[in-house]
Amino acid sequence: MSSAASFRIEKDLLGTLEVPADAYYGIQTLRAVNNFRLCGVPLAHYPKLVVALAMVKQAAADANRELGHLSDAKHLAISQACAQLIRGDYHDQFVVDMIQGGAGTSTNMNANEVIANLALESMGHAKGEYRHLHPNNDVNMAQSTNDAYPTAIRLGLLLGHDTLLASLDSLVAAFADKGTDFAHVLKMGRTQLQDAVPMTLGQEFRAFATTLGEDLEHLRLIAPQLLVEVNLGGTAIGTGINADPNYQALAVQRLATISGHPLKPAADLIEATSDMGAFVTFSSMLKRLAVKLSKICNDLRLLSSGPRTGINEINLPPRQPGSSIMPGKVNPVIPEAVNQVAFEVIGNDLALTMAAEAGQLQLNVMEPLIAYKLFDSIGLLQRAMDMLREHCIVGITANEDRCRQLMESSIGLITALNPYIGYENATRIAGQALLSGRGVLELVREEQLLDDATLDDILRPENMIAPRLVPLKG
Repeated sequence: MSSAASFRIEKDLLGTLEVPADAYYGIQTLRAVNNFRLCGVPLAHYPKLVVALAMVKQAAADANRELGHLSDAKHLAISQACAQLIRGDYHDQFVVDMIQGGAGTSTNMNANEVIANLALESMGHAKGEYRHLHPNNDVNMAQSTNDAYPTAIRLGLLLGHDTLLASLDSLVAAFADKGTDFAHVLKMGRTQLQDAVPMTLGQEFRAFATTLGEDLEHLRLIAPQLLVEVNLGGTAIGTGINADPNYQALAVQRLATISGHPLKPAADLIEATSDMGAFVTFSSMLKRLAVKLSKICNDLRLLSSGPRTGINEINLPPRQPGSSIMPGKVNPVIPEAVNQVAFEVIGNDLALTMAAEAGQLQLNVMEPLIAYKLFDSIGLLQRAMDMLREHCIVGITANEDRCRQLMESSIGLITALNPYIGYENATRIAGQALLSGRGVLELVREEQLLDDATLDDILRPENMIAPRLVPLKG
């Protein structure tokens, strides 16, 4: 310990450093902190990743003890340390930047050192007295960064998956509720930003629920399948060097039990150590969800545009004044924010894709970026969906009169009359309406092409928004 007693001296391959006396991390973590000041997001920002790292270390310790390679005393101390991390204690000690060189070695050593020093304290020793229990020799026994780290990434994603699904499920339900609320509101549908044919506002919102519901099912069924296969036991490149022949099966089995997820050993450990395909697929699923959310938010902004000079079919809940210079202006800030989240998730997917491609030979050294982008995308999407639901969707109201007015004044209404008056009459009426500015119904009545009873029947909502073939009469 230094004279000021505020540091302890630790030694590694490159020499010695003064480590803060109260830090549970050690010299290798400190070197990483000094080297990698990049995104400014530490490992602690993603608690599920920290918990997953602790679970991996616990599973490894359990397997090594059962095989007779780790003493009962050391196993107990490591287990107590891992339990503290799993319940959320000492996460502030995970200080390494998410973006780092070394294929995740700094992350792995951050975990090894924190667990070792917590274990040492429980054994009655001072932090840094590694002769009693060592970060590499004991906590990292039968492991490499190259199997422990990617296994922890997969497990961390699985541990947080249910929360993402819950947020998406709640958002789907909110859109479905609005679909029910607006089922009676007749409006004009649009294609290519031009009037198309009538529909209901309820159908529009139910479509939002359906498209997000598809992604909910894909994420629920496919994502876990992508992530349960782990390469724990492969050590450095997948050959299992420095591990007991029986270690892999035991360690993965213990990790499945500890985590509650059906993890299984990879069929080919060398392939699994270098391949990032599962992460690419999972990220693409997150990107797909982001694209859909952004499209929906674009629609919400268009439908609420105005209020006097735009579409103005719906009202979004006002959340804050919209301008420092224009009094009374209120902007669609919640959908705008979700759009920006979607853009970042799409960018994350591209960065991850490039990182996955950049792996050479038996290891992908870009895994830290892959992990960072995946956890970032999940967190962003979850918070964005909760915000969109709570601060926007549940409070949307319909401008029913405006919807009806726009539909009845739309040239697109002629499509509904086409089976009754014929394509040529319909085209002529549409052209007259465009030139004169008069309504389609007004012109049809003027020319006595249809009587009022027939028009009323055609304009009944149930006849406008579902299949109904009426053969044209001679």
